[in-house]
Amino acid sequence: MKFKLPIVKGVLVRRYKRFLADVKLADGTVVLAHCPNTGSMRTCSEPGRPVLLSFHGIDCGRKLLYTLEAIRMGNHWVGVNTMNPNRAVAEAVSSGLIPELSGYVTLQREVKYGRNSRIDLLLSGHPERSHTCLVEIKNTTYRVGDGVLYPDAVTARGLKHIQELTRAAKTGERAAFFFFVGRSDVEWMGVADTIDPDYSNALRRAVEQKHIEVYAYRARISPQGIKIEKRLPVKL
Repeated sequence: MKFKLPIVKGVLVRRYKRFLADVKLADGTVVLAHCPNTGSMRTCSEPGRPVLLSFHGIDCGRKLLYTLEAIRMGNHWVGVNTMNPNRAVAEAVSSGLIPELSGYVTLQREVKYGRNSRIDLLLSGHPERSHTCLVEIKNTTYRVGDGVLYPDAVTARGLKHIQELTRAAKTGERAAFFFFVGRSDVEWMGVADTIDPDYSNALRRAVEQKHIEVYAYRARISPQGIKIEKRLPVKL
């Protein structure tokens, strides 16, 4: 997935009020950027780190002209814009790059289902599967050792998604969680028991009961865009 807007490099001064970040540009100017990430951004929000910003243009009509896209941690860029994974995964699935989700004729995004919920991807028209496939995409960047954990903050919304997908699976639909690992310096994905044990235990139960399939794919972030590069083992 290529970034659609021009990318500008800077240095993170601070992230605050959840959705705001002060960034110093190369000329010394400090700009206020939108930070589209509802999580805590543990292990990927240190002041002084290089960052990538997308620039919307002075005539875009937006109050904030910049959006925080990625932060440099060590030798790797980490994606922090949680709006990007859905687009990147949709493009990868459409291109047949995710074998576990291949073979479907139709891909729809942001489709209503369940009890006032929306599914990130709805796949249908598989020649060998009579039911649709519901795919919920989760962005994860919380690094612990050589792995990455989800979530990085308590997520009532995430727990609701597990419950909704479980109900759908019980009616015969195929349900899957796709964990988009937005950093290329890790080798496995797991759940963060110490942060949200309710979520972790609910996901384990759903997988053990074969209601929900779980996949984790690592992505490489660059100033040019995002490339989903390999599947990671999931440790529940």
